Amino acid sequence: MRIGIDLGGTKIEGVVLDEKGHVVSRIRVATPQNDYDETLNAIRRLIGRLEADCNISDLGLPVGIATPGAVSALTERMKNCNSTCLNGRPLQEDLQRLLKKDIRLANDADCFTLSEAVDGAGADYQTVFGVILGTGVGGGLVLDKQLLAGPNRIAGEWGHNPMPPLKIPEALKKLTEKRVCYCGRCDCVECWLSGPGFEQSYFELTGQTLSAQQIALKANDESSVAGQLLGFYCESLAAALAVVINILDPGVIVLGGGLSNIDALYKRVPQYWSRYVFTDRCVTKLLSAQYGDSSGVRGAAWLW
Repeated sequence: MRIGIDLGGTKIEGVVLDEKGHVVSRIRVATPQNDYDETLNAIRRLIGRLEADCNISDLGLPVGIATPGAVSALTERMKNCNSTCLNGRPLQEDLQRLLKKDIRLANDADCFTLSEAVDGAGADYQTVFGVILGTGVGGGLVLDKQLLAGPNRIAGEWGHNPMPPLKIPEALKKLTEKRVCYCGRCDCVECWLSGPGFEQSYFELTGQTLSAQQIALKANDESSVAGQLLGFYCESLAAALAVVINILDPGVIVLGGGLSNIDALYKRVPQYWSRYVFTDRCVTKLLSAQYGDSSGVRGAAWLW
């Protein structure tokens, strides 16, 4: 058995998985806000509760942790975390010292992909590309059920590639302004395909502030502004994923995050990406995540 921890901005979830991937124990606690030391202690207490719940606290279990950022290959400290108290901190080293056991860390999108590749929607495929369409846009790459990080530890970071230039429909011409990404570049994929990016597009077109889910409901009328925007979103996603397909040629792309719940994506995006993929017939599948928002914590456990 092994422990997985998903260190999120509002909650920390922990599970114990057995060798077949069954959840033996699951506990969620609130994430301490802007307090690094207390976050470490919250993880320590959560792991203690999980081990006690399984009556194996004296043996100890291997621990994998999904983090909201990545470990810098240069400094071995955390970077790009939206939980900013983690940035610049030696999280792995500090946890190993506190827990007195080895810890494996990976980005939450990587853990999502690993979970879906091991025993989820991508279990039958050799090469799995996982995509998070949520507050940000992230990704991960798994080959033969092994997570690939790369020497720069950025494998799968397609969200900060430039958005492929597309002809904007006449009805959506207000979307011509460039968008500055927090990374310092303009028009990254994340600027347009994240939940906030989708909501910003709708606001620019209508002056109304709606959630991505509300916009998707309005899009049932394909002639409406929401309907036309969703069509443009699908083509934008198709063009961005076509870049990934042309380079990696994965057997399946698995979607997670809040926008992955929009059913129209799974029919329309594969239809559109044939315009951009460099082949006469693209057989890559586009599937929704089997484990939803539990994939991150499961993937953390599968790091072992």
